[in-house]
Amino acid sequence: MLNEDNAAYLRYTGPQRIDRSMHTLEGLVTGIAIDSKINDKELAALTGWIASHREHANRHPFNEVIGRLNEILADGILDDDEKADILWLCNKFSTENSFFSQVSSDMQRLQGILGGIAADGKITVDELENLNEWLYEHEHLKTCWPYDELEALIIAVLEDGVIDEGEHKALLAFFREFTDRPGHKAVKLPAKSEDLLLGGVCAVCPEIQFLKQKFCFTGTSTRMTRDELAQQVANFGGMFSRGLTQSVNYLIVGADGNPCWAYACYGRKVEQAVSFRKKGLPIVIVHENDYWDAVADYT
Repeated sequence: MLNEDNAAYLRYTGPQRIDRSMHTLEGLVTGIAIDSKINDKELAALTGWIASHREHANRHPFNEVIGRLNEILADGILDDDEKADILWLCNKFSTENSFFSQVSSDMQRLQGILGGIAADGKITVDELENLNEWLYEHEHLKTCWPYDELEALIIAVLEDGVIDEGEHKALLAFFREFTDRPGHKAVKLPAKSEDLLLGGVCAVCPEIQFLKQKFCFTGTSTRMTRDELAQQVANFGGMFSRGLTQSVNYLIVGADGNPCWAYACYGRKVEQAVSFRKKGLPIVIVHENDYWDAVADYT
């Protein structure tokens, strides 16, 4: 039987835990330095990562990683060479035969990146633009929560090149929700000043297939009735569901009352779809305007 010391040790040193810790640290460093500017609050996020692993600082591989981190943080500066050292260590100690899929590994990195960006409680245009570039380079994460939502939020916010107060609160709330996942908190973020509910976020330019795919509609369409929409989906080889179930592939949000581009959408089915997505189900939330674009491609 494992004693408490061994249980605590395995909590951090099992291969899965090592991979997750290294992926998160890699993302954290990437997020902190994503705008090439680093401040004291962001460096404190790295100190927080060290603190969360301190009781195992003398055990491999954390002794090497934490030792190097302490050296780097001693002068309160993280330069490009030191950043490269940390990322190299992260790659070195991630197991060669990863216990996580590429998607899971990159999601762990993304969690760290968002934590690094939001560590100082401020999100800048430069950080969002660089984050958007990272998302573009990792399009294999599409349909996974929170990739679609994050991409849509960034595009909407950057449309005018300015992050206003409301947008900043929405971004921080969303970053905080993904960073503070149950069972694995990437970094302690500044306390939230108020509750902010985003509801759902429609995907940007989603790829919509009809053949053998199941569709559900919510809200009101000004172009067709619900029965007409159901028949249209069937004509294209798809299936229609009046209720949202875990087998649904696309939830179409009616444009009436959800103008494009208001990035957030609300409703019982939307809330349920978001819940499914957080559990790992690849349900895509689609604005009706994108649905009609897909219909046009089929006709």
